[in-house]
Amino acid sequence: MPTALWIAHVDVLDVERYKLYAVPAGAVIASFGGVFLARATRAVQLEGEGRARNVVARFPSLEAAVACYSSPEYQAAMAAAQGASVRSLMVLEEN
Repeated sequence: MPTALWIAHVDVLDVERYKLYAVPAGAVIASFGGVFLARATRAVQLEGEGRARNVVARFPSLEAAVACYSSPEYQAAMAAAQGASVRSLMVLEEN
């Protein structure tokens, strides 16, 4: 089964409130087999509009990444920091 990449582009609006998401979300992502490949590293936006923070995590499968996102634990982390960021998130299956 192909692995999948969880790709998030984020602008943090409230750093302290965002920590209410980031700390528990990292643990949830790990519990679903997610491994961070890049978090807030240097990036160059060559086309389109970028965001200040970019995150890439690899999951064992597309289904595992979607299950992580849909889990009550991940949704609780997101709810705890609602409004602390503006982001886009996608999951991309690797070949």
